[in-house]
Amino acid sequence: MTHSLAMELNSLIESKAPDLFTLLSGLGKDLYFPKGILTQTAEAKVKAKKYNATIGIAKENGKPMFLPSVMGLLSGTTPDEALNYAPSFGQMELRKVWKDRMLQKNPSLDIKNTGLPLVTGGITHGLSVAADLFVDSGDTVWIPDQLWGNYNMIFGVRRGARVVRYPFFSSKEGFDLDGFSKALSGTPVHQKLIVLLNFPNNPTGYTPTETEAQGIASVLGRLAAKGQRVVALCDDAYFGLGYESDVAKESLFSHLVNKHERLLAVKLDGATKEDYVWGFRVGFLTFGGVYGPEVLEALEKKAAGAIRGAVSNVSQLSQSLLLKAMQNPAYPQEKRNKFDVMKTRYERIKSVLAQPEFNDVWTPYPFNSGYFLCLKLKGLNAETYRLKLLDNHGVGVIATAPTDVRVAFSCLDVEEIEPMLKTMRDCALEMQKDPEASNLSLHAQAFEE
Repeated sequence: MTHSLAMELNSLIESKAPDLFTLLSGLGKDLYFPKGILTQTAEAKVKAKKYNATIGIAKENGKPMFLPSVMGLLSGTTPDEALNYAPSFGQMELRKVWKDRMLQKNPSLDIKNTGLPLVTGGITHGLSVAADLFVDSGDTVWIPDQLWGNYNMIFGVRRGARVVRYPFFSSKEGFDLDGFSKALSGTPVHQKLIVLLNFPNNPTGYTPTETEAQGIASVLGRLAAKGQRVVALCDDAYFGLGYESDVAKESLFSHLVNKHERLLAVKLDGATKEDYVWGFRVGFLTFGGVYGPEVLEALEKKAAGAIRGAVSNVSQLSQSLLLKAMQNPAYPQEKRNKFDVMKTRYERIKSVLAQPEFNDVWTPYPFNSGYFLCLKLKGLNAETYRLKLLDNHGVGVIATAPTDVRVAFSCLDVEEIEPMLKTMRDCALEMQKDPEASNLSLHAQAFEE
């Protein structure tokens, strides 16, 4: 039976944004943020001036109890900042600071149509929360054919969706806008259209140009205007790492929040890659659309309920450290310095790959951003090649498709790039002499993460 708090949220959303309400999954309609222990604890925090016996932590002298061997490792951080529970929505100050930075990085973003980010346990968790809210078993979720394999787990295995791929690259060496439009246009109007947009793309390291980004947004806007109900999931894990002048500078989220009342945009981003704190597991989920603040807040309460019911809350220590770092005056320049390191690696690997000696063994897919690039092998099975490269040459890459390997230049120092690529070339030339090395049917399950 649907809880009364969920029914209140549903009533608000349905009355103010009926098309949005139909996008919610069955679970999404049942989700709510509880008012039990959390609400009572919050009230006691304000009013219980004498004794407060509500919060489920141990205290000593009015502060969270701690082991000196733990707090001794956390210089400059108080026990409350490090050890206390964080709210299920995330630390309010961090949410506000992240939104401010989002608006700075996306100056065309309409603030009135953009909600307040919720803190998630990394972007994978944020995608799972979005799936809980909007994906029912049997729904179709469109993902690029150049994909991060975990999408299959998040949407297919966990939510029972039908995961279908749209073409990512065209023969014109850029985003396949025509293929994207044709693929999505086949969705019957009575079905909701759930589409995932991942830029910079993992595994290829490609971000659309500004013209391509506007084209993608126009396709989704046209579909919504024709009656299609659209959920656009913007996986911005590597946002900000664009190395060419024509790369779109803003997230597609900015282009989508004002498009149509039948189009909901969901932004998944985080400190994980942007701030080089992978193990912090601090991501953000932000809703955007022409619905007004009440509706966006209702969605946030449902999302916070999903967080509460899965992980309760995200690490207080990680959130506190990130907030302090973002408020440090040195933070912007430190970010710029690391961007310059990444761009130098990008420029080096791009220049080495342009050497004609590599033309016989692979063709690089377009890349201009992020952490990665992909190589399309000539006449070789990617998994067979990966294993040979690893076992015989001590070089590790990822096989992402029968003919494709992913190279993470993000983890290579500049001086390592050319010798590694030459080792990869030598291995490929050796294998091209072996007929079995070209059998694309071998190791087929290796690409089905």
